[in-house]
Amino acid sequence: MEQLPTELSVLTLLVLLAASLWIPYIVGISRQPATEGDAFARPIDLNTLPAWVHRAHRAHLNLLEQLLPFAVLVLIIDRVDGFTALTYWTAIAFLGIRIAHAVGMIGGWAKMPLRPILFNLGWLCCLIMGYAVFAAA
Repeated sequence: MEQLPTELSVLTLLVLLAASLWIPYIVGISRQPATEGDAFARPIDLNTLPAWVHRAHRAHLNLLEQLLPFAVLVLIIDRVDGFTALTYWTAIAFLGIRIAHAVGMIGGWAKMPLRPILFNLGWLCCLIMGYAVFAAA
């Protein structure tokens, strides 16, 4: 059996993180007293929930915002057989950054300026992967 490249393994872990990051939000919502009306007809106003629940929702959205471009770039690099030491370390860094961002955001520890710095570091990883696509072509 052929070993999966690290970049694709990291991408798999990121997708599993994104597929699971809704759980803190749902736990937070389900701990709130029932409101009148149908919560599925119109989403709950996040401003009425504890701050950590709102942050959990944003952490999930932030991951999805960066995961899609990062994933596409990794898949393109795989297609052109362009994995290098740069893509290896960038993928590992991106995974660590996204985990730190999610944990820090939900826990409320990643305050200004750390949270936007983490998000921008993730963006920088996307730019590096974009460079790697063109460097491999």
